[in-house]
Amino acid sequence: MSLIEKIENVFPQASEIPVGLRQDIPFAQTGYLINGEIRKWDGPQQQVFSPVWASIDGLPKPFPIGAYPLLSEKEALQALDAAVSAYDHGRGLWPTLSVAERIHHMERFVFRMLEQKERIVQLLMWEIGKSLKDSNKEFDRTILYINDTMDALKDLDRISSRFVIEEGIIGQIRRAPMGVVLCMGPFNYPLNETLTTLIPALIMGNTVILKPPKHGALLYAPMLDVFCDVFPKGVVNIIYGEGRSIIPPLMMSGGIHVLALIGNSNTANVLKKLHPRPNRLRCVLGLEAKNPAIILEDADLDLAVQECLLGCLSFNGQRCTALKILFVASAIKDEFLSRFASAVNSAPFGMPWQEDVFITPVAEKGKTDYLRGLVADALAQGATVVNEAGGTVNGSFFFPAVLYPVSEGMRIYREEQFGPVIPVLQFNDIREPIDYMIHSVYGQQVSIFGKDPDQMAQLIDPLVNQVCRVNINSQCQRGPDIFPFTGRKDSAEGTLSVSDALRVFSIRTLIAAKQTNLNKEIITSIVKNHQSKFLATDFIL
Repeated sequence: MSLIEKIENVFPQASEIPVGLRQDIPFAQTGYLINGEIRKWDGPQQQVFSPVWASIDGLPKPFPIGAYPLLSEKEALQALDAAVSAYDHGRGLWPTLSVAERIHHMERFVFRMLEQKERIVQLLMWEIGKSLKDSNKEFDRTILYINDTMDALKDLDRISSRFVIEEGIIGQIRRAPMGVVLCMGPFNYPLNETLTTLIPALIMGNTVILKPPKHGALLYAPMLDVFCDVFPKGVVNIIYGEGRSIIPPLMMSGGIHVLALIGNSNTANVLKKLHPRPNRLRCVLGLEAKNPAIILEDADLDLAVQECLLGCLSFNGQRCTALKILFVASAIKDEFLSRFASAVNSAPFGMPWQEDVFITPVAEKGKTDYLRGLVADALAQGATVVNEAGGTVNGSFFFPAVLYPVSEGMRIYREEQFGPVIPVLQFNDIREPIDYMIHSVYGQQVSIFGKDPDQMAQLIDPLVNQVCRVNINSQCQRGPDIFPFTGRKDSAEGTLSVSDALRVFSIRTLIAAKQTNLNKEIITSIVKNHQSKFLATDFIL
């Protein structure tokens, strides 16, 4: 069977979908969580279709997998009222718990979440078309992140459990919560990246409103009971619906203290402007990127091709950390292109449950039309598709297209494609890719491939002032989660790593007193009798 024929037959018959993966499909989600109560919704619902199409009578069609509530402004403001009440200006139960007590709640949450792993993973696979293997990895990585966050908070609290005496002033410096946090995650990592904001926000004592992503909403259904049972009422509120309908009222209320958004910069800019008290709003934003790879003349081509393949096409390139444009030294351009095109066409593609599948259908509705438009624009301006069948579309499936030569003026040169279209440029002078990065509106990461330490060093020094991570002979990526994850320019605001996230969702606060006998007696009494959870020297093991 030819490559084109394989693409034309990529979707299975409905009867060929493994029975074990069709449990509870389609799944009608009617619940949402407000003020410690799972409420039932009998209003309008959003129908959910998987990126996986099913062939019926030889015709592939979108496969329905469920529906979720389309709540209104009324329910959104009810969630806000619950979160505001639970925080109660910092006087609520949750923000006044000790660190050890909040950690205990989080340990229970992990235990209960693990019980729901199979359902969460399957819904994740169905909703966004991520391979079953990678869906399992996303779940496992999320559990690891939560455990690492608890360990990091213990370390932070141990450091804070001592007193500092300076210039006759006794002080104890700890971190306190900010207030009500609005969390919105992305469709490409709807579990992991959403919880990398929600978990540190919670564990630092904030209350939270979670709005799941449009693609990746159903997977939160098995978690509603978990959040409801583990956390005090109003601490976690989960609402569904059209973002344009339910999010602006929350921001305009002025009741949101922290906006945690991983998504689009245009959305972030609009929401920030809606807040009536911008100086009271803290923003934690993970936004777009156009991460380049620079393949130098002396690069190990086997390594460069493999890492660029992973960097460009892991989860179909639907990652902010994906490599989205490749700069190749002119002397090795032909050999690199030949090897890279061959590697792309050799990558296994198919349905997400198939073993070792690499390329799967793209998640967003209308995405194949957008990607096809990028390719058409590039071809009209002199580029060619260098890999066989590149850009071939079948329903929600888009076979990766390698474009060369790409030049300024083409849409793909600047636009973040967020999908399997790979632009390649040659360069004669290393200043060309550097100038590209200088003039880019994004500044997240870059990958450099080469062997000469002197040349690498000369590139590292200017590039660290353009991006926040320089990868040597490896693809761009987020992890390990202890490393800082952020960006310059329009790519990010705030830093998300295990320890940085604890700081970004809290503020340093201290108790201070002059070193007098009276103050010493007061502090000693409070600490000795455990009268305060903030002013304390308890040491968490």
